[in-house]
Amino acid sequence: MRNFTFTLSFAAVLAAAALLLLPQWARADISRFAGEYAGSVEIVKEDGDTDPRDMSVVIRELKKGFTIKWTSTTEKDDGRRKSKTYEIEFLPSARDGVFSAAMTRNVFGHSVPLDPMKGEPFVWGRITDDTLTVFSLYIHPNGDYEMQQYDRTLAEGGLDLDYTSRLNGEPRRQLSTFLSRQ
Repeated sequence: MRNFTFTLSFAAVLAAAALLLLPQWARADISRFAGEYAGSVEIVKEDGDTDPRDMSVVIRELKKGFTIKWTSTTEKDDGRRKSKTYEIEFLPSARDGVFSAAMTRNVFGHSVPLDPMKGEPFVWGRITDDTLTVFSLYIHPNGDYEMQQYDRTLAEGGLDLDYTSRLNGEPRRQLSTFLSRQ
């Protein structure tokens, strides 16, 4: 009986060690984030006026990686609604927990990121604990750079969204809202 107990204890220690040694991407399970979410936020403009915005995001698990599709809808003063939608596929990279954006195809048909030196955004993502983050780097024609960061953190009933935009490292815009699981 003593050998049996030792064997079980040793097996439990090995299993725990194996779990700790798993790469972060294996522990960073996108399925926890998969789903449809919606919410709204009031954006304060430079003149102090507010701009209501509806926001939604759809996160889908793929065989390799995942897609994120997000939409932002603004209602104009005259009642018109203007929507912007973006959809990006993310694939595992050689770095644990970091995903490259597959936004275009190269001449060989492989998914690759866009080229920021051509004015296109360079996008990547990561999963750290309960937060799925998407980063976008834009290089302006004059060489200035803009970084956008979308943190989507799991919360009861949905996601907490925190967005930050920086121009040359200086904060430009920040917003936070809750997106309910639909």
